[in-house]
Amino acid sequence: MRANEPMVDGMTLRRGSRVRLRPSQRADIVDLALAGRIAEVDRVEEDADGRVHVVVMLDGDPGRDLGSMSQLGHRFFFTPEELEPLAEAGDRPPDPQVLVAGIGDAFRVDGSFGSEVVDRLRGNRLPPGVHTADFGIRLADLAQALQEGYGAAVLLCATSRGREPGTLSVTDPSKAGEDGNAGSGAEGPLGAVGLARRCGVRCRILLVECEPADPATDGHSATAGVLSPPVSAVLDEAVPLVEGLLNDLLIPREPV
Repeated sequence: MRANEPMVDGMTLRRGSRVRLRPSQRADIVDLALAGRIAEVDRVEEDADGRVHVVVMLDGDPGRDLGSMSQLGHRFFFTPEELEPLAEAGDRPPDPQVLVAGIGDAFRVDGSFGSEVVDRLRGNRLPPGVHTADFGIRLADLAQALQEGYGAAVLLCATSRGREPGTLSVTDPSKAGEDGNAGSGAEGPLGAVGLARRCGVRCRILLVECEPADPATDGHSATAGVLSPPVSAVLDEAVPLVEGLLNDLLIPREPV
């Protein structure tokens, strides 16, 4: 069951808090091997005996974004006393928090655009409160993640809209009249947005799209599962584009 957020060294541990793992000498060999590692709090739980456990995800763990499968072997349980809050986490998480998610079929031409941008973003120092994930074609897992209380989400994907390959664009589906109108069988970014809305998600969603190459008509040497030259060329441009959006989304808003 969910538990009240514990205090450690004057800081509240809650979802998104960053911590250093300090397992006790009574911990098992797996936990002891994680000593000193940096992790992020996923949730706080209380067992039947009233003991509080903090569930954490390791920084750099490629399996942390596997949806429900990530619960197996990619989440670790510690007591609050075994965690050292990092000063950058602060006592209060940023509001709103933002999810940056890569989506797309990696076996299609340029389908891994979103995944590649997420990987590059993870190599930079992102603002506190920004969470990155790569969902691929697992739109149901994305919709579930969006229900975790995010204030906004940025979805990264390759979308064919008849433009020059490598063209980047930012779309707000709600302003374009597309928000939530995709049918249940729709694929791609609008399918993800539509599914999220049907699941009750009401956070702001922005799409960062890149026009993929069409080897049948564009003459590019593009193959399934590989980024085409025009799309590869704009990856370095896509990263600052997303970072600029994050800066805008994380600006505190005065109450109306």
